[in-house]
Amino acid sequence: MPGGRSRQVVVDGRGACGGTAPTRILDWGHSRVRSAVRSIGTAPDQGEGPAVEAAALRHAHQWISAEVRPVYSVQEARPVSQVLRLGRGSCSQRMAVLEAVARAWGIPSRVRGLVVDGTFWYPRFPRLRRLVPSQVVLAWPEFRIGGLVKADQAAATWLSVSELFDGAGVGRTSGGGFTNAGAETLFEALARTSIDWDGATACPASDGSCDLSAYLLTDLGSFDSRDELFARYGQTLCGPARLLAEPVLGRRAAGF
Repeated sequence: MPGGRSRQVVVDGRGACGGTAPTRILDWGHSRVRSAVRSIGTAPDQGEGPAVEAAALRHAHQWISAEVRPVYSVQEARPVSQVLRLGRGSCSQRMAVLEAVARAWGIPSRVRGLVVDGTFWYPRFPRLRRLVPSQVVLAWPEFRIGGLVKADQAAATWLSVSELFDGAGVGRTSGGGFTNAGAETLFEALARTSIDWDGATACPASDGSCDLSAYLLTDLGSFDSRDELFARYGQTLCGPARLLAEPVLGRRAAGF
Protein backbone atom coordinates (compact mmCIF):
# COMPACT_ATOMS: atom_id res chain seq x y z
CA MET A 1 0.00 0.00 0.00
CA PRO A 2 1.17 3.61 -0.47
CA GLY A 3 3.86 4.35 2.09
CA GLY A 4 3.19 7.07 4.62
CA ARG A 5 -0.53 7.17 3.89
CA SER A 6 -2.64 7.16 7.03
CA ARG A 7 -6.15 5.97 6.29
CA GLN A 8 -7.72 7.47 9.34
CA VAL A 9 -10.49 10.04 9.11
CA VAL A 10 -9.24 13.62 8.97
CA VAL A 11 -11.95 15.88 10.39
CA ASP A 12 -11.72 19.33 8.85
CA GLY A 13 -15.30 20.48 9.32
CA ARG A 14 -15.85 21.02 5.60
CA GLY A 15 -18.78 19.40 3.87
CA ALA A 16 -18.25 18.05 0.36
CA CYS A 17 -20.39 19.99 -2.09
CA GLY A 18 -19.41 17.95 -5.12
CA GLY A 19 -19.84 19.59 -8.49
CA THR A 20 -20.15 19.26 -12.24
CA ALA A 21 -16.73 20.56 -13.31
CA PRO A 22 -14.37 18.20 -15.17
CA THR A 23 -11.39 16.85 -13.23
CA ARG A 24 -8.29 14.94 -14.25
CA ILE A 25 -10.13 11.64 -13.77
CA LEU A 26 -13.62 12.83 -14.70
CA ASP A 27 -12.45 14.48 -17.91
CA TRP A 28 -15.88 14.76 -19.51
CA GLY A 29 -14.68 17.62 -21.72
CA HIS A 30 -12.57 15.14 -23.70
CA SER A 31 -13.95 14.40 -27.17
CA ARG A 32 -14.06 10.65 -26.47
CA VAL A 33 -16.16 11.16 -23.34
CA ARG A 34 -18.46 13.60 -25.11
CA SER A 35 -18.96 11.04 -27.87
CA ALA A 36 -19.91 8.41 -25.29
CA VAL A 37 -22.36 10.83 -23.66
CA ARG A 38 -24.02 11.41 -27.04
CA SER A 39 -24.26 7.66 -27.58
CA ILE A 40 -25.96 7.22 -24.22
CA GLY A 41 -28.68 9.71 -25.10
CA THR A 42 -30.10 13.15 -24.56
CA ALA A 43 -29.30 14.89 -21.29
CA PRO A 44 -32.22 14.88 -18.86
CA ASP A 45 -34.11 18.13 -18.51
CA GLN A 46 -33.68 19.16 -14.89
CA GLY A 47 -37.11 20.72 -15.02
CA GLU A 48 -38.70 17.32 -15.60
CA GLY A 49 -38.13 16.20 -12.03
CA PRO A 50 -35.87 13.87 -10.06
CA ALA A 51 -37.34 10.68 -11.50
CA VAL A 52 -36.15 11.65 -14.98
CA GLU A 53 -32.60 12.36 -13.79
CA ALA A 54 -32.39 9.10 -11.84
CA ALA A 55 -33.77 7.15 -14.81
CA ALA A 56 -31.19 8.75 -17.11
CA LEU A 57 -28.37 7.70 -14.81
CA ARG A 58 -29.73 4.17 -14.65
CA HIS A 59 -29.76 4.11 -18.46
CA ALA A 60 -26.16 5.37 -18.50
CA HIS A 61 -25.21 2.58 -16.07
CA GLN A 62 -26.76 0.04 -18.44
CA TRP A 63 -24.80 1.48 -21.39
CA ILE A 64 -21.52 1.36 -19.47
CA SER A 65 -22.19 -2.23 -18.41
CA ALA A 66 -22.60 -3.19 -22.07
CA GLU A 67 -19.80 -1.12 -23.59
CA VAL A 68 -16.97 -1.21 -21.00
CA ARG A 69 -15.71 -4.72 -20.35
CA PRO A 70 -15.12 -5.53 -16.64
CA VAL A 71 -11.49 -6.26 -15.70
CA TYR A 72 -9.37 -6.10 -12.53
CA SER A 73 -7.47 -2.93 -13.37
CA VAL A 74 -5.66 -1.38 -10.39
CA GLN A 75 -5.10 2.08 -11.92
CA GLU A 76 -7.94 3.75 -10.06
CA ALA A 77 -6.95 7.28 -11.08
CA ARG A 78 -7.06 6.50 -14.82
CA PRO A 79 -8.98 9.25 -16.68
CA VAL A 80 -12.38 8.28 -18.01
CA SER A 81 -11.30 9.09 -21.58
CA GLN A 82 -8.61 6.40 -21.34
CA VAL A 83 -11.04 3.86 -19.88
CA LEU A 84 -13.33 4.43 -22.86
CA ARG A 85 -10.41 4.20 -25.29
CA LEU A 86 -9.42 0.81 -23.86
CA GLY A 87 -13.01 -0.37 -23.69
CA ARG A 88 -12.41 -2.05 -20.36
CA GLY A 89 -12.26 -1.03 -16.72
CA SER A 90 -12.56 -2.03 -13.10
CA CYS A 91 -15.72 -1.40 -11.10
CA SER A 92 -14.13 1.78 -9.76
CA GLN A 93 -13.21 2.98 -13.25
CA ARG A 94 -16.67 2.26 -14.61
CA MET A 95 -18.24 4.12 -11.71
CA ALA A 96 -16.01 7.04 -12.69
CA VAL A 97 -17.46 6.85 -16.20
CA LEU A 98 -20.95 7.13 -14.70
CA GLU A 99 -19.87 10.17 -12.68
CA ALA A 100 -18.39 11.82 -15.77
CA VAL A 101 -21.62 11.30 -17.68
CA ALA A 102 -23.61 12.78 -14.78
CA ARG A 103 -21.38 15.85 -14.66
CA ALA A 104 -21.60 16.29 -18.42
CA TRP A 105 -25.38 16.36 -17.97
CA GLY A 106 -25.13 18.95 -15.21
CA ILE A 107 -25.90 16.50 -12.39
CA PRO A 108 -23.46 17.11 -9.49
CA SER A 109 -21.47 14.17 -8.16
CA ARG A 110 -19.17 13.51 -5.24
CA VAL A 111 -17.73 10.36 -3.65
CA ARG A 112 -17.73 8.75 -0.26
CA GLY A 113 -14.36 7.30 0.67
CA LEU A 114 -14.60 3.76 2.02
CA VAL A 115 -11.77 1.56 3.28
CA VAL A 116 -12.99 -1.98 2.68
CA ASP A 117 -11.52 -5.16 4.16
CA GLY A 118 -9.54 -7.04 1.52
CA THR A 119 -11.24 -10.28 2.53
CA PHE A 120 -14.28 -9.00 0.64
CA TRP A 121 -12.37 -9.84 -2.56
CA TYR A 122 -11.18 -13.30 -1.48
CA PRO A 123 -13.91 -15.09 -3.46
CA ARG A 124 -12.46 -13.50 -6.61
CA PHE A 125 -8.97 -14.79 -5.96
CA PRO A 126 -9.30 -18.10 -4.05
CA ARG A 127 -5.74 -19.20 -4.91
CA LEU A 128 -4.11 -15.77 -4.65
CA ARG A 129 -5.44 -14.52 -1.33
CA ARG A 130 -1.96 -13.61 -0.10
CA LEU A 131 -1.71 -11.07 -2.92
CA VAL A 132 -4.98 -9.35 -2.08
CA PRO A 133 -4.37 -6.04 -0.21
CA SER A 134 -5.55 -5.99 3.38
CA GLN A 135 -7.34 -2.68 2.69
CA VAL A 136 -9.03 -1.44 -0.47
CA VAL A 137 -9.87 2.23 -0.97
CA LEU A 138 -13.25 2.50 -2.67
CA ALA A 139 -14.68 5.71 -4.14
CA TRP A 140 -18.44 5.24 -3.79
CA PRO A 141 -20.30 7.75 -6.00
CA GLU A 142 -23.15 9.94 -4.87
CA PHE A 143 -25.36 12.14 -7.05
CA ARG A 144 -27.36 15.24 -6.14
CA ILE A 145 -30.72 14.84 -7.80
CA GLY A 146 -32.50 18.15 -8.24
CA GLY A 147 -35.93 18.41 -6.62
CA LEU A 148 -35.50 15.22 -4.57
CA VAL A 149 -35.73 16.10 -0.88
CA LYS A 150 -36.14 13.65 2.00
CA ALA A 151 -38.52 14.41 4.82
CA ASP A 152 -35.78 15.25 7.32
CA GLN A 153 -33.67 17.35 4.95
CA ALA A 154 -34.07 20.87 3.61
CA ALA A 155 -31.67 20.62 0.67
CA ALA A 156 -31.54 18.37 -2.36
CA THR A 157 -30.71 14.81 -1.40
CA TRP A 158 -27.49 13.05 -2.30
CA LEU A 159 -28.25 9.57 -3.60
CA SER A 160 -25.60 6.87 -3.53
CA VAL A 161 -25.04 4.94 -6.74
CA SER A 162 -27.01 2.04 -5.27
CA GLU A 163 -29.93 4.26 -4.25
CA LEU A 164 -30.35 5.32 -7.87
CA PHE A 165 -31.97 1.92 -8.25
CA ASP A 166 -33.56 1.07 -4.90
CA GLY A 167 -34.44 4.61 -3.88
CA ALA A 168 -36.33 5.57 -7.02
CA GLY A 169 -39.10 3.02 -7.06
CA VAL A 170 -37.19 0.45 -9.07
CA GLY A 171 -38.04 -3.13 -8.20
CA ARG A 172 -35.23 -5.56 -7.51
CA THR A 173 -35.02 -8.88 -9.24
CA SER A 174 -34.62 -12.15 -7.40
CA GLY A 175 -31.38 -14.03 -7.08
CA GLY A 176 -30.02 -13.09 -3.66
CA GLY A 177 -27.55 -10.42 -2.64
CA PHE A 178 -24.05 -9.73 -3.86
CA THR A 179 -21.40 -12.23 -2.75
CA ASN A 180 -18.47 -10.97 -4.89
CA ALA A 181 -18.17 -14.38 -6.53
CA GLY A 182 -18.95 -15.53 -10.02
CA ALA A 183 -19.28 -13.51 -13.21
CA GLU A 184 -21.29 -10.66 -11.72
CA THR A 185 -19.24 -7.66 -10.57
CA LEU A 186 -20.12 -5.02 -8.00
CA PHE A 187 -20.89 -2.53 -10.79
CA GLU A 188 -23.41 -4.84 -12.46
CA ALA A 189 -24.92 -5.90 -9.13
CA LEU A 190 -26.11 -2.36 -8.44
CA ALA A 191 -28.97 -2.80 -10.87
CA ARG A 192 -30.09 -6.08 -9.31
CA THR A 193 -29.67 -5.86 -5.55
CA SER A 194 -29.17 -3.26 -2.84
CA ILE A 195 -25.58 -2.51 -1.83
CA ASP A 196 -25.49 -1.20 1.72
CA TRP A 197 -22.23 -0.31 3.51
CA ASP A 198 -23.93 1.01 6.66
CA GLY A 199 -26.09 -1.88 7.80
CA ALA A 200 -29.15 0.32 7.49
CA THR A 201 -31.02 -1.83 4.97
CA ALA A 202 -33.45 -4.44 6.21
CA CYS A 203 -32.33 -7.22 3.89
CA PRO A 204 -34.90 -9.94 3.10
CA ALA A 205 -33.88 -13.40 4.14
CA SER A 206 -33.34 -14.32 0.49
CA ASP A 207 -31.22 -11.22 -0.08
CA GLY A 208 -29.07 -11.09 3.03
CA SER A 209 -25.87 -10.19 1.25
CA CYS A 210 -27.01 -6.65 0.49
CA ASP A 211 -25.63 -5.60 3.89
CA LEU A 212 -21.86 -5.30 3.39
CA SER A 213 -21.19 -3.22 6.51
CA ALA A 214 -19.14 -6.00 8.11
CA TYR A 215 -16.45 -5.36 5.48
CA LEU A 216 -16.26 -1.60 6.06
CA LEU A 217 -13.11 -0.79 8.06
CA THR A 218 -13.15 3.00 7.87
CA ASP A 219 -15.51 5.63 6.51
CA LEU A 220 -13.29 8.45 5.28
CA GLY A 221 -16.20 10.80 4.67
CA SER A 222 -17.31 12.63 1.54
CA PHE A 223 -15.10 14.30 -1.05
CA ASP A 224 -15.84 16.72 -3.88
CA SER A 225 -14.34 14.24 -6.33
CA ARG A 226 -12.47 10.93 -6.48
CA ASP A 227 -9.43 12.97 -7.47
CA GLU A 228 -9.48 14.60 -4.03
CA LEU A 229 -9.98 11.26 -2.26
CA PHE A 230 -7.01 9.60 -3.98
CA ALA A 231 -4.82 12.70 -3.54
CA ARG A 232 -5.37 12.59 0.22
CA TYR A 233 -5.42 8.86 0.93
CA GLY A 234 -3.73 7.30 -2.08
CA GLN A 235 -4.95 4.47 -4.28
CA THR A 236 -5.25 0.94 -2.98
CA LEU A 237 -1.78 -0.06 -4.23
CA CYS A 238 1.42 1.96 -4.28
CA GLY A 239 2.88 3.06 -7.61
CA PRO A 240 5.42 0.22 -8.07
CA ALA A 241 2.79 -2.40 -7.21
CA ARG A 242 0.38 -0.89 -9.73
CA LEU A 243 3.06 -1.00 -12.44
CA LEU A 244 3.68 -4.68 -11.77
CA ALA A 245 0.04 -5.73 -11.43
CA GLU A 246 -1.64 -3.68 -14.15
CA PRO A 247 -0.26 -5.53 -17.23
CA VAL A 248 -1.80 -8.75 -15.90
CA LEU A 249 -4.90 -7.69 -13.96
CA GLY A 250 -5.76 -4.83 -16.30
CA ARG A 251 -6.63 -7.36 -19.02
CA ARG A 252 -8.05 -10.15 -16.88
CA ALA A 253 -11.81 -10.39 -17.22
CA ALA A 254 -13.55 -9.82 -13.91
CA GLY A 255 -15.46 -12.80 -12.61
CA PHE A 256 -13.17 -15.39 -14.17
